[in-house]
Amino acid sequence: MSTPLPLHILEPSQFGRAQMLLDENWLDHDADLAPVLPVVLARGVGRDWHKAGTFRHHLVGVARSLALWRQPREVRLLGLLHSVYGNAFVDLVKFDAGSERGRLRDMVGDAAEELVYLFCTASRAQFTQRLLAGEIELDGSVTVERIGPAQGTVRLGAYEVAAFLVVTMADFMEQWFSWQDDIFSGFPQVAHRPQGVHWMAALWPGPMRPSARMVHQVSRLGEALRHPALCDRLPLPPVFAGCAKGLTAADEAAATSLYWSVIQQDQPLVQADATIAVLEQSVRHNPWVGEPQMLLAQLYLAAGRRDEARAAAESALQIFSQWGNAWDKRVQWEAWVSWTRILLQSATEDTWPERLDKLNNLALRN
Repeated sequence: MSTPLPLHILEPSQFGRAQMLLDENWLDHDADLAPVLPVVLARGVGRDWHKAGTFRHHLVGVARSLALWRQPREVRLLGLLHSVYGNAFVDLVKFDAGSERGRLRDMVGDAAEELVYLFCTASRAQFTQRLLAGEIELDGSVTVERIGPAQGTVRLGAYEVAAFLVVTMADFMEQWFSWQDDIFSGFPQVAHRPQGVHWMAALWPGPMRPSARMVHQVSRLGEALRHPALCDRLPLPPVFAGCAKGLTAADEAAATSLYWSVIQQDQPLVQADATIAVLEQSVRHNPWVGEPQMLLAQLYLAAGRRDEARAAAESALQIFSQWGNAWDKRVQWEAWVSWTRILLQSATEDTWPERLDKLNNLALRN
């Protein structure tokens, strides 16, 4: 007998929060963030390239995850503004830290601006290295080097460490895909060496595979939030069972490879038994991302396995509602959620079309 799939239960409250953020203008209704967005947009973030989209897409996507995770005002503002002074990874300086800190402080308040400034001027690679190595003091503090004109070191207190951890989890999941796996190979232990022979790997955006290594790191950052001095500082993100579970690097690599073999149609699709088995194994390796479970729901429907389809669709929808961003970045988070709702509706009502061309006609009825 095969091992049961580690599926999730759809929680109406979590899904309800996600539904409120499906509209691309959701941020206009956030009383804390809405006044800030026009000022940031005026600095051109909607025109700037950033990883899998524009800088605006990235900043809003990070803020969306933080909203889903019910983070306080200062942390959500940090998510929206986390790179506006620039940092070691991004040259997009939208506010000059030498002359415009006062303007940003007037707009968001002292506490939020100080978090943004620290986040932009502390070494994030070193911060990530130390957190992954478990180098957190008993009081929850972490000391890291400063970057740029701000020289020396800075001691981050427990609240700052917790805020930086939560925002880093959202930041990595919003932007990371296989292109960054290649160009940031080994992150956060990035070796600065000539890489001329690897330029083919840098052809943006590449094949758009999901990352084969970053979900593991994000799970370890979540586990760091369980440190006794950090766990009560902020609401724990709901991902990884409230940051209580982990994901090994080997399981993530295996799950991504199995999933991508289905996407590439390396498995038979006319009779889908083998393909279903491959996806089920992907889910067993990594039950913390929704896309493999969503694909399973569609294959179950096509095979007439309605109850299994409903369970897989509900589980995928729960995971999408927890992250607020897509793992597979070939389409946006909102699209993954919308198609999963179609699958759940079809499994619930037993209305999956028998003809392929009728897939084009599917629509939500509520």
